[in-house]
Amino acid sequence: MSMTDFIPPMPHGDLEEVFRDVFFVTGTTRPKFMGSDWQFSRNMTVVRDGRSLTIVNSVRLDETALGKLDKLGKVENVVKIGAFHGYDDPFYVDRYSAKLWALPGMSHDKDLQTDRELGVGGAMPFSGCSLFVFETADQPEGLILVEREGGILISCDSLQNWSDRDEYFDDSTADRMRMAGFFEPANIGPGWLQSSKPEAKDFVRLKEVAFKHLLSAHGTPLRDEAHSMISRTIRKKFDV
Repeated sequence: MSMTDFIPPMPHGDLEEVFRDVFFVTGTTRPKFMGSDWQFSRNMTVVRDGRSLTIVNSVRLDETALGKLDKLGKVENVVKIGAFHGYDDPFYVDRYSAKLWALPGMSHDKDLQTDRELGVGGAMPFSGCSLFVFETADQPEGLILVEREGGILISCDSLQNWSDRDEYFDDSTADRMRMAGFFEPANIGPGWLQSSKPEAKDFVRLKEVAFKHLLSAHGTPLRDEAHSMISRTIRKKFDV
C-alpha cells in the first residue's frame, strides 16, 4: 500500500519511557458518531522485549517520532484489545510487516486479517504478559497484564484515567464528555459501558488480578494505586 492509503498522522506528543522498556505516547483522534464530529486524546503503548517491539492501541506517529521508535527496536507485533480502536493498525502492519494480534470476532480496517488470535492462556506477543477478557461484553475487549513493576495493566476503552481534558481535545468534545462523566480518575469508560454492557461478574474477576499500574488508551498513566482506585470504581458502579 502507499502511505497515502492510510489516515495521516494527527498531532501527538513525545514517545516517553514510563517504565523500563515500556513507552507511552498521547495523540489525537477525530471520530464521527451520533451525527457529530469529536476530537479527543488517545494513547499508544509500546512494550520492548529484547529488540522486539509490540504496539498496543496504535497511534500513527509522524516521521520524526517514527525515527525515535525505530531506534528502540523492531516493531514485530501490533495488538488490538478494543473493538472500537485500530484504524492506525494497517499503517504499522504495512510499514513493519508486523503480525496483527486481536481478540476473536474483531474486524479490521483496510481488509486486514488477524494473524494471531488472542486467547486466555494462549500465545502472547511478548514474554511475561497475560490476557484478561471481558467475557460478558457485547463487543470484544481485553486487557494486557505486563508482569513487570508489580503489574502494568494495558487497557483500551474499558478502563480509563482522564482527570480532565488535555491539549488534544476540542472545546465542544470536552464539554460533552465532561457532562457524560468521562473525566474521572480510574474510570470505567462511560461510552464503553453503554455500548458493550459488561456484567458485574467480569469486574469481580478483574479485582482478583494483581496489578499496580494502568496504561489506558484514554487518560494519563496511573501509577502505584491503580488496583485500589479501580476497585473503588467497581464498587461504585457495580456494588461488588
